[in-house]
Amino acid sequence: MGAGGDLPLLLALAALAAADSVAWAAVGVPELGGLAAAQAGLDLATGLVVSDPGPRAAQVLAVLLESVPVVLVGASVRVPERAVRRLRAVMRRSGAVLLAAGRWPGADVQLRVAPVGWAGVGRGHGLLRGRRVTVTAGGRGAAAAPRSAELWLPGPDGLVGRVERGPAEAVRSGARADLRVVG
Repeated sequence: MGAGGDLPLLLALAALAAADSVAWAAVGVPELGGLAAAQAGLDLATGLVVSDPGPRAAQVLAVLLESVPVVLVGASVRVPERAVRRLRAVMRRSGAVLLAAGRWPGADVQLRVAPVGWAGVGRGHGLLRGRRVTVTAGGRGAAAAPRSAELWLPGPDGLVGRVERGPAEAVRSGARADLRVVG
């Protein structure tokens, strides 16, 4: 799955995918900070970070996908097309999930993030407390029809949640399970 280059979305998806697993890994994501990963819900004690996989990125990913259930891949990581097919076979066999920060050849789902606005900023002053975005998903198979949702990424309470429409446009958040694309 491609997360459209949005690190907060990538981390939220990784935390959701890794909620019931024992480990996660990040490959070629130099902008990943431990505090951001922990605040997103990733357990730092079970994480493995490969800052620069070098020219053998495909081999590094293959080893990790065999042994780690959730693998994040940075936008700068390049893998040849034939290696992508092998990695898909490894994922089918192991049940691992690959979340790419940028475009990934053959991804089942691609996500695009469009900023909507920030909460907490007044007329040129104030503290940023939340970021509203519109996430659009499209892809192959069941994901062929594009779907969009407006999310807090993160919300004023620091958590990911869906923006609820209502008279006061209340925010519902608190559970990572809120992070799903609905139409």
